[in-house]
Amino acid sequence: MADSSKSTEIPSSGTSTSSAAAKEAEKVSSELYTLIGLKGKATDTGPGVKECGKKDPEKYFQIFHSWSFIPASSEQLDGTMERLKADLPKHGWKVVAFGPDSSRNKNLSLTADNTAKKFSVDITYRAKGKPPYLNLFVVSGCYQIPDGDKIEQF
Repeated sequence: MADSSKSTEIPSSGTSTSSAAAKEAEKVSSELYTLIGLKGKATDTGPGVKECGKKDPEKYFQIFHSWSFIPASSEQLDGTMERLKADLPKHGWKVVAFGPDSSRNKNLSLTADNTAKKFSVDITYRAKGKPPYLNLFVVSGCYQIPDGDKIEQF
């Protein structure tokens, strides 16, 4: 989740298998897709597994889901980031960062945490993309694999 408290500690998401956690990430991404509220297409990428900071990689993991949203027409994205900044808190998200990123294009970026769902999202508006699009990176807190199970890599 986002580093809003200036702590490097990744919050706990509890105990789960990596496949069950991946389904949760897809569900969160689906809810975010609905919140975007525009006609368009999402890239068809699945979640992945990554190590959880400096914790034991045999016992702890994070799930991430990186995907893009391409609107039916590029003009639809005008004002979308500002609307998401206002709407996400109504759905349990806390916006922890909003503004231009550090890239040469100064893409508008938003970071939000959902403590109930134990997920964070970074949304970047790639206005100069051909066509313009939103890039979303959804990441979980730190899961612990149940005793006797192994972390699946995908």
